[in-house]
Amino acid sequence: MTDSPSGTMPRPQTAEIVPFAPEHVAGALRLSREAGWPHRAEDWALTLSVSQGVVALLEGEVVGTALCSIFGEVAAINMIIVDARMRGQGLGRRLMQAVLDIAGEGELRLTATADGLPLYEKLGFEVTGHIAQHQGIARANPPEVPVRIGGAVDVAELVAMDRAASGLDRTALLGTILRTGDLLRAKRGFAILREFGRGRVLGPVVAQDPETARALIAAGATRCAGQFLRIDLTDPALAAHAESLGLAPEGGGTSMTKAARRVAETELKTYALASQALG
Repeated sequence: MTDSPSGTMPRPQTAEIVPFAPEHVAGALRLSREAGWPHRAEDWALTLSVSQGVVALLEGEVVGTALCSIFGEVAAINMIIVDARMRGQGLGRRLMQAVLDIAGEGELRLTATADGLPLYEKLGFEVTGHIAQHQGIARANPPEVPVRIGGAVDVAELVAMDRAASGLDRTALLGTILRTGDLLRAKRGFAILREFGRGRVLGPVVAQDPETARALIAAGATRCAGQFLRIDLTDPALAAHAESLGLAPEGGGTSMTKAARRVAETELKTYALASQALG
C-alpha cells in the first residue's frame, strides 16, 4: 500500500467497515502491538470467542478494530484501535458507531484510554471510575486468610458470584478461562490466574471484603513468584498492597458507562478485572 505524499493514508471514507473475521486477526495483532498493547494472538482469540466486531479495511489492510462483548444485559465495548496514520480523520467514530449498532439499546461499558476519552464522552458515556494497572515480577507473601487452589469447580457458582459483583453474565468467558487458568478460592471470594500478554494476569478478583481481596491477590502473586504478573485494580485502596507484591503502577484507564441500569445491592465486589477489555 502506498502512502499519500504527505506521509498519511487516504481519508477514512475510503476505508470499508466490515465484520471482524478470523482472517483479520493478524492485522488486528499488528495494530495492538503498534499501540503498545501486550496482547498475543491467543489473547485476541479469547476476546473474539465472546465478542462480535468490525474492522476497517483500506486496500485490504486492517487499519481499525472495534469489538462488542455482550454479557447478559450489559455490553462491553473493547479493542477500539485506529492505525496511527488514520487518526484525527473520523475513523474512530465510524468504528464506534458500527459496534454500538451491534450492542443495541442496553447498558454499555468500556475502559477508555486518554486518547479515546473525548470521543466516548461525545457519544454519551460517563466516567464511573479509574482502573489502575499494576505489573512486574511477583513476590511471594502469605495471604491474610486461607486461600486454596480450586480443582473441579462448579462454574455456575462462580458465574453467580461474578454476576452479583459485576452485573455481567460471563458464563462462556469464565468457563473458557477456567479450563486453562488457576482458580484461587477463599471462603468469601475467588480469583483466576491465567496466561496473558507478557506473562500472567490475575483477574477477575471477586470478594465480599477487602481482606479477602488482599488475600487472593497475595495468593496469586505467591503462586507465580519470580514471574511477570499483571493486575487491573478497580479499588485504589489496594494499590499499596499490589506494590508490596512487586507489582508497580503502570498506567491504567478510565471506566465509563452509558445507559447504566440499576443493580441489586450485594456484598460481593469486583476488586480486579478479568481484563480491561472484558470487565
